[in-house]
Amino acid sequence: MANQQDTVYDQTIERLKAKGIRITPQRVAIIRFMIASVAHPTAEMIYAALAPDFPHMSVATVYNNLMLLIDLGLVEEMNIGDVATHYDFALAPHYHAVCTNCGRIVDFVYSGMSDVENVAAGKTGFAVTGHHLEVYGLCPDCQRKLKLTNTKPAVTA
Repeated sequence: MANQQDTVYDQTIERLKAKGIRITPQRVAIIRFMIASVAHPTAEMIYAALAPDFPHMSVATVYNNLMLLIDLGLVEEMNIGDVATHYDFALAPHYHAVCTNCGRIVDFVYSGMSDVENVAAGKTGFAVTGHHLEVYGLCPDCQRKLKLTNTKPAVTA
């Protein structure tokens, strides 16, 4: 694990301990997998990756741990239009670009969105607690496969 991942892991374990949540080997494995993953896995993908090391672990164990991590604000649940729910460990605030052809999900950071909660609160009167952004299109690989080019100019932050 990289240094940032180790720090996030240590902070996550401390947060669980502070809440009186048991630190089981399965929970540790799920947390480590999620922190290291850039693939936005489904619960089934996590289960398949960890099952060889935990033959008695069930998919329900994975789901229960993901729900716990979501409740603690550590993992984001993503419903991107396919039948499976994907999960993302929230290492830092970011957004997602989703390929409408292959389903690839790519993280991106855009500082211009940092004020969106204040604007939304001011325009709606809501006590805003968070936001979520996904953009949809074709990833570069699918563009090449489909022989398409991006006709819109790229926007830089």
